[in-house]
This record gives sequence, C-alpha cells and structure tokens, in this order.
Amino acid sequence: MSADLESLKQWIGRTETAIDYVTVPMVDRLSATLDRDDPFPKMGDPLPVGWHAILFPRIVRHSQIGPDGHPQRGDFLPPVPLPRRMFAGKRTTFVAPLLIGDEVRRESTIHNVTIKDGRSGRMVFVTVKTELHSPRGVAITEEQDIVYRGDPDRSSSPSSAPPQPPMPAPGKAVWQHQVTPDPVMLFRYSALTFNGHRIHYDKPYVTGIEGYPDLIMNGGLTTLLTFELARSHGTTPVKFMSSRNVRALFVNRTITFCGEPSIDNKTAKLWAQDDSGAVALTAEAEFK
Repeated sequence: MSADLESLKQWIGRTETAIDYVTVPMVDRLSATLDRDDPFPKMGDPLPVGWHAILFPRIVRHSQIGPDGHPQRGDFLPPVPLPRRMFAGKRTTFVAPLLIGDEVRRESTIHNVTIKDGRSGRMVFVTVKTELHSPRGVAITEEQDIVYRGDPDRSSSPSSAPPQPPMPAPGKAVWQHQVTPDPVMLFRYSALTFNGHRIHYDKPYVTGIEGYPDLIMNGGLTTLLTFELARSHGTTPVKFMSSRNVRALFVNRTITFCGEPSIDNKTAKLWAQDDSGAVALTAEAEFK
C-alpha cells in the first residue's frame, strides 16, 4: 500500500482546462438554495464572492461513476486506493469580479500529493491549484485540498473513527448566523453542483458503508456559507479567504457561523461550530 501511495506523486504537475458560463438561472438557483431574498439576477451583475464554487462541476458518463457516487479516479485526479473522499479546505484570492454572462476558462494543476498518518489511519491529501479567467483576465486563483481516507475500523465499534476532541473557538463571536441544513438543502446544492457523492443524500450508504451517523453536510456548502458571513458583515469586499474543514457536520443539526473582525476591519477570524459547540471549520478572511 505504501508503495502504491508513493506512486501517486507521479500525478503532480498534471493539468486540465475547461470552459463554463456564469448564467442567470445558475445564480438564481444558488440564491434560492441559500434561502436569500435577492433581486432577480441580470446579465452583467457581479457574481457574489465565493459563488464561483458552482462553476465547473465534474461531469462524466454515468457508467464512469464510482461506488461512492464520485467519478472514477485516475483521469485528472490520481487513483487514490482509499475509499472515502472529502473536501478538506481551500485558499482563494479574488483578483477581479466575475460577471453574469461571462465565459470562464479554468486552468487546473495537481500541485501536490501528500501522504499522512492520522488518528483514523493513512490519509492522502491532493492539492489542486486553479486559475479562473474571465474575458477580462485572471479573476480568481485557488488552491483546494481533497482528503482520502480508508474504510472505518468496525472491529470494536460500528462508528467510523473515534470522535475528535473538540477544537476551541479561535476568537470571540462578534458576527453570528445559524443554519440548520436539512436533506432538501443538501440535495439542492448537490444537484446545482452536479455532485453525486452519496454521503450527502444516501443515508443507508453513509451510515452502513462509511460509518457516519447521518447525512453529511457538503464541505463546499459549509465553506460557501462562511464566505456569506464575511460578505454580509465585512465593511469592504473580501479579497482573500483560507478555510480548513476539521470536523464533519450533519443534517438537522444547527450550525453556527461565527466571525471576529480585527480592530481595523481588514481581516477576520471565521469559524463554524456544530450543535455541541465543537468547531467544524476554521477560516481567515482579508478585506480590500
């Protein structure tokens, strides 16, 4: 297994390009999914910060879907021989706005493949570096981390891994917003992003195969809602945000999104905590 994992580093440097479009229906559907009462979007309106996450869904034929609902591995992303895959975090720089109606070109590169040993066993982190180009030039640069894990050890317990000790909140919550995701919200976001990952809608699969207690909140949606907190409370636009997902979140449990701005309002600490108060995501934002 160790030799197989080391061979995955051969994927470092692989590139992929694609084209997508920022459309009125796409923006309207995401606004509804986030339960926002926005005016109907118009051509030429700027795309809200962070909403580029709905662009460039990974599309393959149905026969090329793996057992977890994700595309089979080994095309652009390396064929990691570990069954569980989740979004781990990203670092995003906003250079210029995308506008509704833009044709957007994506250039992605496998930036790194890292093998680590964690509390739940061997893990592989794949970092993808991406640039999004509008007709006016580079708009967004981003590094995204994907983590792969092995199957849960059920020899002593039917659950996945021993519960993680909760992280303390990184600051004092000045901004707060609560969301209680339900299966419909997860389904709509997965449909909008063409995400077939079964952990977000297939309860028998996520509880019986992956060993979690319930449907798992989309990591990308948690991150997007953290962007929304910064966007709604910041006194100037967001220019950079880094985020790290550290704990799974589940449906029908309230998530509290928190923020503590710096004295000069140039930066902010952000985090999301579950209904027990445990921190599930940490982030930092910089404002223009």
